Amino acid sequence: MGIVAGLDSSPDFTRIVVCDTDTGAVLRQGYAPHPVESPDGGGRPSDVDPQAWLLSLGEAAGGGLLEGVQAIGVSAQQNAVVPLDAQGNTVRPAMVGGDKRTQVAAADLIDALGGREAWAQAVGCVPQAAHPVTKLRWLARTEPENAQRTAILLQAHDWLVWQLLGRPVRRTTDRGGASSTGYWSAATGAYRPDLVELALGHQVMLPEVVGPADAAGRTPEGLLISVGTGETMAAAFGLGIGLGDAVVSLGASGSVMAVHPEALVDGSGMITALADATGMHLPVVTTLNAVRTLRGTAELLGLPDLESLSELAMKSTPGAHGLVLLPYLEGERTPNLPHTAGTLAGLRRESMKAEHLARAAFEGMLCGLADALDVLRARGVEVRRVFLLGPAAELPAVQAAAPMLFGTQVVVPQPADYAAIGAARQAAWALGVSQGTVDARNPPAWQGAVAQVLEPGEELAVGQAVRQQFVAVREQTHPGAF
Repeated sequence: MGIVAGLDSSPDFTRIVVCDTDTGAVLRQGYAPHPVESPDGGGRPSDVDPQAWLLSLGEAAGGGLLEGVQAIGVSAQQNAVVPLDAQGNTVRPAMVGGDKRTQVAAADLIDALGGREAWAQAVGCVPQAAHPVTKLRWLARTEPENAQRTAILLQAHDWLVWQLLGRPVRRTTDRGGASSTGYWSAATGAYRPDLVELALGHQVMLPEVVGPADAAGRTPEGLLISVGTGETMAAAFGLGIGLGDAVVSLGASGSVMAVHPEALVDGSGMITALADATGMHLPVVTTLNAVRTLRGTAELLGLPDLESLSELAMKSTPGAHGLVLLPYLEGERTPNLPHTAGTLAGLRRESMKAEHLARAAFEGMLCGLADALDVLRARGVEVRRVFLLGPAAELPAVQAAAPMLFGTQVVVPQPADYAAIGAARQAAWALGVSQGTVDARNPPAWQGAVAQVLEPGEELAVGQAVRQQFVAVREQTHPGAF
């Protein structure tokens, strides 16, 4: 029996779990926030000195947390890009997240290559404000001197792995992280240096993409460091999802992803073709409106929290007495309606009650996500069960409606640090391969997430009727949106 560690450097904190290599049982854990000042307006900063990630890593690993650990895996926020000069020093702070300042750069890049379809064909995604390729365009336009000095590009997990290894000459990344840059194609498994040049104005050094079970190297002390991956891929790996599984994440916005054997090229740009942490593919469809729909409805009804909204919604019945909410409050990406607004339809005297509006908000959010699931199903992605993530997944109104609206078994895992667990599982894989005890083609089989399993059961027909009601209103309001 050995022990491995997984660390997840998210936008706000570092979380470390130490796990048993055979079972994946979490033995101990550490946590520390990043020492990052928030900008005056609150919210997260768009620029972060990567040293902050190292400082919180050191703090999270304090108290002998990593004693006896034989290998470490690193997961980190996907959209951060760290520009380095020829000597390996940071040219400027890392550009993280997606912010308003890079939206023009995204539109610029889309036009420069000849439209959304050209990007989808090239790298499986259409540039958004958060993509590293978009940030390079912004850098070239706004800070030309820094752009000129940039000689090497790393993402957050690449940079952390490189630091842990003592900044060796060889810099590595994995398929998962590379697929979220906007300049590597999951379909071909190759970089598109021409797109880096299109964005930044010149060629740079890019990290070597190594296999899922490969090690990035060993520290000077002999500790094995696995290749690492992006947070989304690590969480999927930590959950243990495989073919036939989809994951629906309920944040302010929503996302639907599934494991698939091949990359999906989607000319409409609705599907982003990511690679996963195992050698498979992870097509993702995003909706702009998920929990923000619930929060907006709670505010409208004067309710203090989402628990109260859920309680109220449970007093209504499926279909909300004919009330349908198209939850496109911030415009929408799926379907692609960037400048639209939400719609409330089916108002009758008997449906104008607070509980029906509460129910319509939950159903509208989940029907929007079911639309996103259908985008994947229409491309041949098999969905036998859906993992539902996020604090809102615990709400009774979500759990009552999700199985019948998704038309499949719904699994609600207990809250846990799945990205850190996925990073630890990757470390166990690389360690096992290096020792000759694990097959490079098959990751170690760890215990699955402890979860609640919900079946659609007899409600399936009711759910289909509610979906049809939603689709009818969507088609009438936005004909041909899909």
